[in-house]
Amino acid sequence: MLLTSPPILQFKSLSLTTPFLHGATTFKRASAVSPPPPAVVPVIKAMRTLQGRVVCATSDKTVAVEVVRLAPHPKYKRRVRKKKKYQAHDPLNQFKVGDVVQLEKGRPISKNKTFLAVPVPPRTASIPKGEAAPPPQDLGIPLESELNQV
Repeated sequence: MLLTSPPILQFKSLSLTTPFLHGATTFKRASAVSPPPPAVVPVIKAMRTLQGRVVCATSDKTVAVEVVRLAPHPKYKRRVRKKKKYQAHDPLNQFKVGDVVQLEKGRPISKNKTFLAVPVPPRTASIPKGEAAPPPQDLGIPLESELNQV
């Protein structure tokens, strides 16, 4: 059988154009235009604050804060307490041992200090379980002891 043209010439009209041929690794689209960069970049504040207890305040302008977190045990999958101590900047030497502080991430102040110690606002006073709550005075309902006197 005699061929008039070699088989390779039959596919000459097909041309594959892909950027991945011949070792080209970059892919550029001619029609796509990249969007302009945003004018204001939002600040991501993930894991920028921690809360812990001051365990050492002997250094000048530095406190050691112990942060306790719960993490699953690798084998038993039960939550266990993990403790870590951080050095925090206390410019006014206002914190004592036992104070609860909040650590805010900032620029490095020294080799080990990258947090700033900030006081935690106090929680609202709650009534302990052993004590009874005082009776409401503004409802206008007389108490049983007041009913007996009348």
